[in-house]
Amino acid sequence: MASSDSSSGVPPSSDGGQEKQKMLLSSDHGHFSMVKALHLADLITEMNVMSVFSSMRYCLGDPTEYGAIWAALAFMPFGLFFDFMDGKVARWRKKSSLMGQELDSLADLISFGLAPAAAAFALGIRTSLDHVFLSFFVLCGLTRLARFNVTVAVLPKDKTGKSKYFEGTPIPTTLSIAAIMAYWVSQSWTHENIPLGLFAEGTIFEFHPVVLMFVLHGCMMVSKTIHIPKP
Repeated sequence: MASSDSSSGVPPSSDGGQEKQKMLLSSDHGHFSMVKALHLADLITEMNVMSVFSSMRYCLGDPTEYGAIWAALAFMPFGLFFDFMDGKVARWRKKSSLMGQELDSLADLISFGLAPAAAAFALGIRTSLDHVFLSFFVLCGLTRLARFNVTVAVLPKDKTGKSKYFEGTPIPTTLSIAAIMAYWVSQSWTHENIPLGLFAEGTIFEFHPVVLMFVLHGCMMVSKTIHIPKP
């Protein structure tokens, strides 16, 4: 790999290939220079999005067909698997990726923010106020990921250089909500049978009280005081 870098005019360095990636991305030549700039870990991150796009596709199925919503919920853990594997592969190959840092946040927002909200909508949590609360949840996930990208360099580190803790709950913990929704489906608690029913039914303020767990989880993600030790 070192000889390849030398022949391309990029000096070998310990930056994990970031300088070479910058040159490829800024190059005016080659239709596929961006593809060449992707690392293996980046492709795994994109698999994260592909698996959860499959999940969201099933959210558009027949609301009375439980097979579709089961498929939607079943695809969500694959997002967590690929989210875990891209970091493992990057460390194994000793390559860090500038694009990977951005792709990871975007993929996490889709996998652990948009997908659970879409599943909740598919289950019947879809009044106007439900929409507001679910949007709040997604925006909290977006804000949490943006804050992580900004503060990761200044958080306390351990001897290996890893941050000692997560500030706020990590966004993949929203899979716990997906697990709860899976239980509801197993009990046929969907649409008119959603637990706790509908509050203020028939008014402009009607909403499903269970949507408040999305609000609570959103607040926990953006919390400044919650510190979750890293494993």
